Amino acid sequence: MNRKLSEITMVIITRKDLKLSSGKLAAQAGHAAVNCVLTARKLKPALLEEWRNSGSRKIVCEVRNLEAMKRLYGEARELGLISEMIRDAGRTEIPSGTITLLGIGPGPRRVIDELTRNLPLVK
Repeated sequence: MNRKLSEITMVIITRKDLKLSSGKLAAQAGHAAVNCVLTARKLKPALLEEWRNSGSRKIVCEVRNLEAMKRLYGEARELGLISEMIRDAGRTEIPSGTITLLGIGPGPRRVIDELTRNLPLVK
């Protein structure tokens, strides 16, 4: 089997329509990664350890809007992937409760890539 296809990965997805500052995006991405890791520690500790031991691969992509993010979240959950939607506390740029990011993984790269391969990377 191609090692690249069996890798463990995490994808963090932001909403393009929010136009978050780079600092806000970085903070929200941190929340997504931490929440995904905490969930993985409870539900899939061996997978988490494999991900950590293999470099903790993460990529950051974007979707057009909240509807696209919710659809992706539902698809990820149906596949049994760790999936965490992040809601902002509302202390800085956006209203409290705004869904900002979606974290998917850690999980099998081949499965996560099926969901996210057409999403543009954040620039």
